[in-house]
Amino acid sequence: MEIESFVQHMLTLADSFDTSDIHILPEESHYAAYYRLHGRMDRQFVLDREEANRLIAYFKFVSNMDVGERRKPQSGSLSYQLKDQIIDLRFSTISNYHAHESLVIRLLKQKNQKDLTMNAFFDHEVKELNRLVSHKSGLILFSGPVDSGKTTTIYQLIKKRLSVEKLQVVTVEDPVEIHEEQFLQTEVNEKAGITYERLLKSSLRHHPDVLIVGEIRDEETAKMVIRGALTGHLMIASIHAKDANGVIPRMMELGISLELLKQTLIGIVFQKLLPLYCPLCIGHCHTFCHNYRHSQKRAVLFEMIMKENLEEVFIQDKPFVAESSVSVKRRFNHLLKKVQLYGYISEKTYQQYLIP
Repeated sequence: MEIESFVQHMLTLADSFDTSDIHILPEESHYAAYYRLHGRMDRQFVLDREEANRLIAYFKFVSNMDVGERRKPQSGSLSYQLKDQIIDLRFSTISNYHAHESLVIRLLKQKNQKDLTMNAFFDHEVKELNRLVSHKSGLILFSGPVDSGKTTTIYQLIKKRLSVEKLQVVTVEDPVEIHEEQFLQTEVNEKAGITYERLLKSSLRHHPDVLIVGEIRDEETAKMVIRGALTGHLMIASIHAKDANGVIPRMMELGISLELLKQTLIGIVFQKLLPLYCPLCIGHCHTFCHNYRHSQKRAVLFEMIMKENLEEVFIQDKPFVAESSVSVKRRFNHLLKKVQLYGYISEKTYQQYLIP
């Protein structure tokens, strides 16, 4: 098959499966192409070394990477015309010690906007989320693993609020993953000198009602987010932490004092996407099983720490580590066990997603 035809076929199939990443990896005597589907790696194609090298070289060429350089890691991007839509692709290459290159392709496209209650295990957290984003000002921090649906959750919540009142919503992202016409979306471009810090400063001067920050990566971004919350904006940002308990220590590690967090933080949301148990597959629902549609093979489990619980922690005047500060009934591990006992997930999934 010609390389362009195979690329079109591979990306079309990945798009139909709602794949987040394609991994082209060297194995003992050949290469294999895996799709990351619903959080799991699923092998789709087997390629010989020559075919794989041609495929990787093709993607490096069209994304302006150095085709001749195979030792150093590289990254690139491309907007690809796929039938009647354009999808944004992000590329990353790295070689093993045998000098065999691997390639990971991340697919960024317009994600389907569904009713949040259809994708969540419990309605209680969804109601609390809608109440949380109705505030005029303050800081809401989202946390969870990569591909846990944080951006989708934030967008759905703010779109629902926009359906009842007109707001100016600005986003600062790297990159923009969901195109939303009702938001003023901005994107980081380091090569052009458009950094997170610069975009945040400009966005705050724009006086938005809601400012969504894709990720708090460093001390400067953390300080700008706090400044925005102090000046009367509703700031919504994501930050990497092991669980909800780890969010406040992570912010303090980035130089934010407990006193500033007391003044600004109104809620913490931690979430994970869990594969649903399928009685036909006797476990998680496989790719070609039609018991659940592709978009409904996983559901989100939330843990929330609201202002009332945060105040208990702040009174203690120490970092957020106390188990007693949050209702045990709504802790992540407790809810995880609950969905397992209800039969929504398997015992294996419960053990995999349990937070130690």
